[in-house]
Amino acid sequence: MGSAASRVRRLWFPDTRVEIRVSYEDGTDRISMLEHQGPHGFSPPLHIRRNEDKIFHVLEGEFRFLIGGNELPVGLRQTVIAPKGTPHACRVVSSAGARRLTVTVGEDFGPFVRSVGRPAEPDGLPDPSGPPTFEQPQALPSACLRHGIEIAGPPLA
Repeated sequence: MGSAASRVRRLWFPDTRVEIRVSYEDGTDRISMLEHQGPHGFSPPLHIRRNEDKIFHVLEGEFRFLIGGNELPVGLRQTVIAPKGTPHACRVVSSAGARRLTVTVGEDFGPFVRSVGRPAEPDGLPDPSGPPTFEQPQALPSACLRHGIEIAGPPLA
């Protein structure tokens, strides 16, 4: 299997919690499934994945997705796909936060999360008042480049 760093399964990324349920290293088809827990209002920047589609399935709460210019409310047990090459982002809209699964095929997404994440405690979200580590803001642009991600705009408001 992979290195010790690749075996870390619970990460804070950046102020969300990610648990790597299935790593591309676990099987032969390079499938990854990551569970994301985020607080109300969390949104990654609008971005484009160059090498892989992303499937999102909501486990808890509600999100607003922007995929290829289309805004979609997505709630419990609903699934959407962001095809590779399509600008996309999401925002947690439920006041209690939300959880979703992200499924990809390939070696980009899990390693990207590991490269800018940090080991998480067994439960909960990181302290939002705590600053990110010095390495995180510095690591994001180069990590995106290495893992086939292009930042295409700001987080969703």
